[in-house]
Amino acid sequence: MFYVLGPDGPIYRGGPAQLGQIAPVRRVQRPQALRTRSADTNDIVDQVLPEPAPALPRSAQEAVAAYAATEKGPQLERQPLELVRDVMTHDALTVPADMRVNDAWQILAEHRVAQAPVLNAQGRVVGLLLRADMAPLDLLPTPGAVQEAIDLARRPVHAVMISPVPAVAADTALRRLAGVLLDTGLPGLPVTDELGQLAGFVSRTDILRAVAADPPLDLWS
Repeated sequence: MFYVLGPDGPIYRGGPAQLGQIAPVRRVQRPQALRTRSADTNDIVDQVLPEPAPALPRSAQEAVAAYAATEKGPQLERQPLELVRDVMTHDALTVPADMRVNDAWQILAEHRVAQAPVLNAQGRVVGLLLRADMAPLDLLPTPGAVQEAIDLARRPVHAVMISPVPAVAADTALRRLAGVLLDTGLPGLPVTDELGQLAGFVSRTDILRAVAADPPLDLWS
């Protein structure tokens, strides 16, 4: 189940097919690193790599592996990951809608995240804040645009957040979520109930981590 949430409350509840018609969610350009200067091959310094440590005898390797296994305790049966709740971040970082952009930027930078759900005074999701939207690349390199950057930093979060924003229920299939992320270009979606109460956040990184990690990700059953 998907929702569309805005400052005035829930707008849509249903499947992913109609999301693009209900919410004017723009495709988000992926953030690009600032290029301060062109690459110069003369700046490349050869590094001396340390010699690899000699491999342990097979018997010693087996002993170390056995000891590590006892530290982990009994192994649980592997279960496939199928739903949003299986991979989402439960304690998601959030920012209030009335916070200044500069303060929100600092919070996201300190936690090393690129986006955060935006909550209103009642604690419900009303938007999504992207670090890329708080620091436009076309402002930063130009000395004459310093005042514009200062003005942007003083704006409230609700002036730059994506809203209305799609949200997803925790029991939604990951395959459907992946389709919505591809269609919208968003880096992730808030996980909420139909009233916008936040349960967590699910990002592309969460899905990729599930693909690479154990237990297996099962999208096709």
